[in-house]
Amino acid sequence: MKNRLKAYRQKQQLTQQQMADVLEVSRQTVISIESGKYDPSLPLAFRIARYFGARIEDIFIPS
Repeated sequence: MKNRLKAYRQKQQLTQQQMADVLEVSRQTVISIESGKYDPSLPLAFRIARYFGARIEDIFIPS
């Protein structure tokens, strides 16, 4: 699944580690999501969207 997580994260001037801390996941998880190697669970996707005040559909784009 494609996503815009990196763009949202960079807009907030967050490092991958800071994003990982906010989401309570590892930095490697953030890297994997951003690169499209890992699709987050639905609860994690909701946490990401909620953090940015966006809809899931705005961040995650179905392939």
